[in-house]
Parts: sequence; structure tokens; C-alpha cells
Amino acid sequence: MKIAILGYSGSGKSTLAKFLGEKKRLPVIHLDTVQFIQNWQERNHAEALVIVSDVMGQKNWVIDGNYTKFYQAERLEEADQIIFLQFSRWASFKRIIHRRIKYHNKTRPDMAEGCDEKLDFEFLWWVLYTGRTKERRAHYRELQEKYPSKSVVIKNQKELDSFYQQNQS
Repeated sequence: MKIAILGYSGSGKSTLAKFLGEKKRLPVIHLDTVQFIQNWQERNHAEALVIVSDVMGQKNWVIDGNYTKFYQAERLEEADQIIFLQFSRWASFKRIIHRRIKYHNKTRPDMAEGCDEKLDFEFLWWVLYTGRTKERRAHYRELQEKYPSKSVVIKNQKELDSFYQQNQS
């Protein structure tokens, strides 16, 4: 099975990917670990493409992340299921704050080593505004329309909790 998880920052993509990987015994890749190396430095693009391509060449995978530049069109075409996490900006903001508290001065398990959790104005602006432009919202709608039979849209914590319950086994 191949599962692609997309959505707004702070909506729970990485946590869901880890859960599905464990429950369904699938390899998981978090695209943030492909994009970033030690201390938030960006990985060489050609090297990143090789990493993603190698994962996509496997029979099964869970790929968490938006990154159109990392074969997004091909990932979605190949995916058996596409999960869109589309929490409100304020729900995502709240989740980002909780994540910052939980991982203060630590690296999250879904990040490259040495990329300690940070919360700066630029990232908060991304969560609340830049990452939710009219064009980005339209892109998600277009993808959902292109792949209606394999798209799952989750808009809030109640729907996410229900999805977790349905996928316990």
C-alpha cells in the first residue's frame, strides 16, 4: 500500500504517518527529513530527489509532506490513498504551540538530527498565512477533484480521532 499525506503545517501529518506506518507495517518517510539536514540546512536538491525516488521505488510506503518539488505529482498518482489534513489555521497554530512546548530544545523524531524545534515569527506567519494562500487552497481542491476515489479529507481533531479509530488494526 502507498499512502501520501498532505496538509497544512501543524495539522498532524508526521504523527499520522508514523501511526499508519506502525499499524500497517509500512516504511515511512517524512519529507522534512529530506529537505533539511543538520541545523536546518537545506539538503542538496539532486540528493533529495534520489532519496525520494528510492522510497517511491518500493512496493509500499507512507510519504508525509507537501513539497511539490519532490515528485508530488508522481507520488499522488502512485498513491493508493491520499490523506489531506486541512485543519483551520487556529487549530494548526495551537498544535504548533503544543509541539514547541513538548519538543523545546529537542529534535522531533520526524526531523533531521540537529533540527531542534523552533518557533519564530517567520514560521508562525507561514502557519497562519503564507502556507494558506488562495493558490495553495486551490491546489488542494484541484488534487482532491483529480483523485476523488482515493482522497480522504480530515478537517478537525474529531475527524482525525475517528480516522485513527478506524485504522487501529
